[in-house]
Amino acid sequence: MRNLDDLDVKGRRVLVRADLNVPLDGETITDDGRIRASLPTLRALAGNGAKVIVCAHLGRPKGEVKPEFSLRPVARRLGELLGQDVAFASDVAGDGARATVEGLQEGQVALLENLRFEPGETAKDDAERRAFAERLAGLAELYVGDGFGAVHRKHASVYDVPALLPHAAGGLIAAEVDVLRKLTEDTERPYVVVLGGAKVSDKLGVIANLLTRVDRLLIGGGMAYTFLKAQGHEVGGSLLQEDQLDQVRGFLAEAAERGVDLVLPVDVLAATDFAADAAFDVVPADAIPADRQGLDIGPRTRELFAGKLADARTVFWNGPMGVFEFDAFAGGTRAVAEALISSDAFTVVGGGDSAAAVRRLGLPEDGFSHISTGGGASLEYLEGKTLPGLAALED
Repeated sequence: MRNLDDLDVKGRRVLVRADLNVPLDGETITDDGRIRASLPTLRALAGNGAKVIVCAHLGRPKGEVKPEFSLRPVARRLGELLGQDVAFASDVAGDGARATVEGLQEGQVALLENLRFEPGETAKDDAERRAFAERLAGLAELYVGDGFGAVHRKHASVYDVPALLPHAAGGLIAAEVDVLRKLTEDTERPYVVVLGGAKVSDKLGVIANLLTRVDRLLIGGGMAYTFLKAQGHEVGGSLLQEDQLDQVRGFLAEAAERGVDLVLPVDVLAATDFAADAAFDVVPADAIPADRQGLDIGPRTRELFAGKLADARTVFWNGPMGVFEFDAFAGGTRAVAEALISSDAFTVVGGGDSAAAVRRLGLPEDGFSHISTGGGASLEYLEGKTLPGLAALED
């Protein structure tokens, strides 16, 4: 996989596939972490005299132009962070984009409108996707893939465009791949993985693969209740995936067979309803009342998990331990994050809600070895899958 140093970019139009899929409240960006992660590559290209054309997606407009998914607010924030005006194209690969690109001087940056306004970007039909990729590639002379959060998608801007232009991996993708290799090759032990989030079904593949690699697997968040139910415990009104119980029983049996320490909550915050101001009690994880639902791991579990992380040499964490968006139920996620910060381990936060939680809770980002920009991509890499966007950058 070539990197930026392998490209002569001076005076040339360089199309950069970035990941700028940030959360918006109206036109206000509530977390600009992904924009900031894209800056080193964009600065390097602009500093070397490239005419930088950034493309990215926002949300799921499903091939339709929807103003609420416009990247215009992102262009403004990107310009503020780069310290220069960022030209914004009124379309993705049409007349507006061509005019914007033609106006670029060396060292200047433009952002195209939301890629997913074009049906061809996400088309399942290879010919339709390729036709859009040809229009997009026609704007540039070189391609840099740097949107790690999208490399697990077989989309035109990620998979097809690199086949049409000389290409290289940007600094962000290179860094992400380097970190993920450390989690899959010659990993320093004890190797501990912490998984949370809502659904077991979202992490079936990664759990199956990790059980062959890790020393300990700590399970929290909504997915923990399916594990507890699989052990025969009642979970009240907590989030439960009944259709995954057999699969989870298989995971529990395999962990025991392989000697993997699979750790579940021993207590939870059991709330009357799913609300920020809900009344709650701390109850044993195997005795959740029928009229309550678990919204966070309890204080004993926080201590238990911290103890299981204390001597780790490598830690991967993906998924919050509770409903961290509600202050009353953010304590478990904070406890795990703080345990990672206190650890001497190589610590990786696996993107998505975990990365958002770190920022929302005001925790120091430099307290972790790496915070990934791609939750889904990270998980699929750890499953052992071939990621289309990475395969497209290989020569």
